[in-house]
Amino acid sequence: MTKYSATYAQDRAEIEDLMARYLFAMDYNDFDTYAETFTEDGTLEYARGSVTGRENIRASAKAFKEAVGSLYQDVDGKPAILRHVLCQSVIRVEGDKAWHTGFWFETANDGPRLPDSDRLTPTLGTFGIYEDELVRVDGEWKFQYRNIKNEFLAGRDSGQVNPVLAMDALA
Repeated sequence: MTKYSATYAQDRAEIEDLMARYLFAMDYNDFDTYAETFTEDGTLEYARGSVTGRENIRASAKAFKEAVGSLYQDVDGKPAILRHVLCQSVIRVEGDKAWHTGFWFETANDGPRLPDSDRLTPTLGTFGIYEDELVRVDGEWKFQYRNIKNEFLAGRDSGQVNPVLAMDALA
């Protein structure tokens, strides 16, 4: 088992806050805040490839969300509303560096309309693993590298081995 420093609880809380801000920013199209969760030279690796630098991450996230809006639609043909959820997370902190492995999924309002209602039923959509390397910059945790594994895409799945073991090997 991992040994925890006296400041681990605070570091973990700050890192969890960063991850929540990241997800809210993506889900609510706040691309400035989304990009700010990364270091200036941070890298985002995801289904569309790899981008480095805040400005490139901002532009790529915006383009991705626009593309997703044309792919995921509700029964009325409007872009579906997607919301991401972070589940179990393992966070390792060593000084001003940290590593995170966490399971995520997204849900959407693209299910069938409920009988005699305007409400659409939610669906469970995609899911995967986040593999992160973080650094503390001027007292704030930022993503230096985020790799979004997608269990539903060939070549983007997390594999058969416990991904926490890979994270521990990097630390």
